[in-house]
Amino acid sequence: MSAESDPEEAPQRILLVTGVLGAGKTTALRTLEDMGWEAIDNFPIRLLDRLLETEPGSAQLDAGSPLAIGFDTRTRGFDPARTIERVKNLSTRRDLSVTTLFLDCGGSELERRYNETRRRHPMSEDKPAATGIAAERELLEPLRRWADVVISTTDFSTNDLQQAIRGAFGSHTPQRTTLTISSFGFSRGTPPLADLVFDMRFLNNPHWDDALRPMSGQDAPVGEYIRRDPAFSEAFTRIRDLLLLLLPRFQAQGKAYVNVAFGCTGGRHRSVFMAEHIASALRNEGFSPTLLHRNLGSRAADMVEGTQT
Repeated sequence: MSAESDPEEAPQRILLVTGVLGAGKTTALRTLEDMGWEAIDNFPIRLLDRLLETEPGSAQLDAGSPLAIGFDTRTRGFDPARTIERVKNLSTRRDLSVTTLFLDCGGSELERRYNETRRRHPMSEDKPAATGIAAERELLEPLRRWADVVISTTDFSTNDLQQAIRGAFGSHTPQRTTLTISSFGFSRGTPPLADLVFDMRFLNNPHWDDALRPMSGQDAPVGEYIRRDPAFSEAFTRIRDLLLLLLPRFQAQGKAYVNVAFGCTGGRHRSVFMAEHIASALRNEGFSPTLLHRNLGSRAADMVEGTQT
């Protein structure tokens, strides 16, 4: 269906990312990509019309996937005046929403970054980096004055820039962190990718009850046994509340994956029970955890349990 027959269709979102070399363009594009944008770096802006198609109202890119295009003074055919004119023409199209981001940085900080990485500024030739930085800044000044958004990264860490990009160009409904709740047995090794590990070996061990040993933390009798431990209720509440504090902050920091692991000796009773109940509590709070039990199918071994609590 054409744009004329569907005037309510959302325009294709385009973000042009440029700025002085060393200011963080690569970091910005990677952050946008993590946020769901299609990212293209070092794209010749003279070909932008061809990428978006030439007829107004005919852009074929998926409007649900915004497009970020990076370019700088190294890009073939770089010309600030022509770039501005071309983008002005594209901005008149109703099927496109075009924004320009300029990343700036103080000269002294750029010199420090070039010295730290031992890279030569592309425009300095055999002269000091400061010479190339000054020449580049003069060339880019028309783009800087014209850009819709200017972010100075002089005092930014990489994380600061990532947060600035997320704040400026994130959607109204940010992507949720992928949350995994897992159980495991310490006797078979700690999960290598766990962000938070909780040791459940302070709880009374159902393994030593002959009737409960063949069962797991998913069985009601085992759960009742664990609940009777005087430490269980307070420990559960404190762990749940800690996760409710941390998980939104992980998401705000842009952490894509969080793995919370609960361990006991064999990975069949206490850790399974706690993981199940923490996952249920988090679901009640609006989270969508994936639940994994690494050693639930492992054979309960008296020798293993006898060496650890």
